[in-house]
Amino acid sequence: MTQVSRLGNNRQTSLLGDNPTSLPLCHVYKELREASFPHCCAPYHRGTSVFAALPEAMAKKVAVILAGCGVYDGSEIHESSAVYVHLSRAGAQTEFFAPNTDQMHVVSHTKGQPTKETRNVLEESARIARGNIKDLKDLDVSEYDAVIIPGGFGVAKNLSTWAVKGKDCSVAKEVEAVIKGFHGAKKPIGLCCISPVLAAKLFPGCELTVGCDTECEKWPYAGTAAAIKELGCKHVNKQVSEVHVDAKNKLVTTSAFMCNSPVHEIYDGIGEMVKSVLQLTN
Repeated sequence: MTQVSRLGNNRQTSLLGDNPTSLPLCHVYKELREASFPHCCAPYHRGTSVFAALPEAMAKKVAVILAGCGVYDGSEIHESSAVYVHLSRAGAQTEFFAPNTDQMHVVSHTKGQPTKETRNVLEESARIARGNIKDLKDLDVSEYDAVIIPGGFGVAKNLSTWAVKGKDCSVAKEVEAVIKGFHGAKKPIGLCCISPVLAAKLFPGCELTVGCDTECEKWPYAGTAAAIKELGCKHVNKQVSEVHVDAKNKLVTTSAFMCNSPVHEIYDGIGEMVKSVLQLTN
């Protein structure tokens, strides 16, 4: 990446620093714009800190757990990016985690068929996190205000065995420990797409949504709702732009790509999830 120097400083400092993900994305873009067009943004360079006007949510620290890179064998990239952008816009600090283990398998995203490759979940997840990611085993629940898990088949393949065993699945031990840790600490948990099944497996009686429980062209994965009910949980039908909040368990869920909808609607629904998660941290 081309290094751009911060304007208005005697010392030439890299705009992005050693860690290009250390600033919220919206503020990185803001500084890039202002560095390129200083005359249009002169007031900003009169000693104003980039963090001066951040909302109260800046104090919130959110862990995001990834399951690889790509819808068929990892985390769904658009969902993961939507989570990151909405957290950034809210001023929250985001840190990415993933288990340091091999994927269940690798799927060609052009052919939709498994390959003979072996890939590591942490290494693949680092592609989404732009390299700034930590081993899930090092996640200390006490250091974070909330956790969010985007969807993608990696949740059902690498974070659990849902893809193979459905409601009879098991959740990976590290993943289970983290989710139960946040739940036990009464800290909010955000789940979208297929990831609500993790809560369904771990917290019988909780309330969740994966969208609609009647299968149709718009809702091709509605059978998941039936499996959630079989686990003793309450499924609440919601549109793609909506969330369900289980206040008792501090669970926030939304359907995302469980719905066959335009990507901007998926993005908006995830925005509502992020908003509700941050509200529950107060």
